[in-house]
Amino acid sequence: MTHAAATPKKSAVDRFLNIVESGGNALPHPATLFAILAMVVVLLSWITSQLELSVQHPTTGELITPVNLMSVAGLHRILTGLVTNFTSFAPLGTVLVSLIGIGVAEHSGLIGAALRQLVLAAPRFLLTPVMVFAGVMSNMASEIGYVLLVPLAGLVFLAARRHPILGMAASFAGVSGGYSANLLLGTIDPLLAGLSQEAAQIIDPAYTVSAAANWYFMIVSTFLVTGLGWWVTERFVARRFPDAPEAADGSDIEPMSAAEKRGLLFAIVATAAVTALVLWGTVPGDGFLRDPGTGDLLNSPFLRGIVALIFIYGVVAGVAYGIGAGTIKSDADVINGMGKSMSTLGVYLVLTFFAAQFVAFFNWTQLGLIFAVNGAAVLTQLELPGIVLFACFIVLTATANLFMGSASAKWALMAPVFIPMFMLLGYSPELTQIGYRIGDSVTNIISPMMSYFALIIAFLQRYEPKAGIGTVVAVMLPYSMVFMIGWTVLFAVWMAMGWPIGPGAPLEYLPAT
Repeated sequence: MTHAAATPKKSAVDRFLNIVESGGNALPHPATLFAILAMVVVLLSWITSQLELSVQHPTTGELITPVNLMSVAGLHRILTGLVTNFTSFAPLGTVLVSLIGIGVAEHSGLIGAALRQLVLAAPRFLLTPVMVFAGVMSNMASEIGYVLLVPLAGLVFLAARRHPILGMAASFAGVSGGYSANLLLGTIDPLLAGLSQEAAQIIDPAYTVSAAANWYFMIVSTFLVTGLGWWVTERFVARRFPDAPEAADGSDIEPMSAAEKRGLLFAIVATAAVTALVLWGTVPGDGFLRDPGTGDLLNSPFLRGIVALIFIYGVVAGVAYGIGAGTIKSDADVINGMGKSMSTLGVYLVLTFFAAQFVAFFNWTQLGLIFAVNGAAVLTQLELPGIVLFACFIVLTATANLFMGSASAKWALMAPVFIPMFMLLGYSPELTQIGYRIGDSVTNIISPMMSYFALIIAFLQRYEPKAGIGTVVAVMLPYSMVFMIGWTVLFAVWMAMGWPIGPGAPLEYLPAT
């Protein structure tokens, strides 16, 4: 008698995530949803203005009231801003410029050959932690991670005969969920430190906050996020997206041909030449890619122009490979490669248009500011032990991040409230900044307000055509929850041990005056 194979029993977590995905994907198309949300914001702006809601700005003392978009002035603003909302939407230009360069590398065959070589050379079981770690490191200049690493991770996993969404999820978790972990400093560090210093000087006018104030904690967090991301990917996400049954070990991947090896050699030489030029401009103190006035690298044309460098690297390496491998015969092949990459972005452009309107309308109404200030006021009134208070602060920041995507905008609002409060309780501004950065990072990956959320949906739809907001949230929610728990535990241990969180950055507030 023949028995049917038993269906694997789903865990409670799997059933919950299936409900999240089904519920989220039951919503309209993401573009339609953003259009609906934009209209809801307009309606909400009228309701809140009629209720005369208001808060006082914690720094300027200015009274913040909702801006009513259901008015003649609001209508004029919507009509005149519709185009510029779209064209000035931060991820749009980044994506288009980057993909033009990457398109040459892909069309020439460079990316496919390099990924095949990577799969042949790298142990399959290390692909996941490598992708998470690469994502964490890429957030020094976050556009690289979103635009380049996430889709490449999908291709790497596909070549290794693993589901591409596993690679995309792992890299996205590192890029966005691990935004405040890194072995090196990035452009966000001096930006947040400057805001923290201004807030600290409300209490202590001589207090200074270094851009490296959180560096020690960030270094340890890099390995924490990599380990947690690896575990979540294999423990939860891999169960939802099992490996392809055929050639699971990747043994059917063809070895490199002589032409491909020659093309890779040409690409390596060309990439090395561009890298040497970049090092010439960045390593010397007076390098031409550093800030002309200060010689600084963090706020230099090098980091501000990282998207242009992606374009240059993609074109140079792609053309060099194509010449060596014989896949590029003329300039028309280069232009066709650029055009082919653009032709895949039709749905993304439509989605981005409506997402840009929603984000702009929400910012115009000032509702995000009002919600954040009211939430901060509630937390300030609670008399809780230090670690409990900071845990609540992390949760509040993570919640606020669902409504306000910009890390600097939120911190500009929250720092003047929380840094003076925690200083009066004996905690340093640097410690408060760490708590903020944890909360700001962990919900990036499930927040539709995150600028690149629409792009991640478009990437997933390449492999799961029905993927929507619910799919992204269901896939990334385990990362968000585990990162929050793990990072908060690390924060608590750090406080208990009394370790400095950066060079010259103690946990306790030590007056500078």
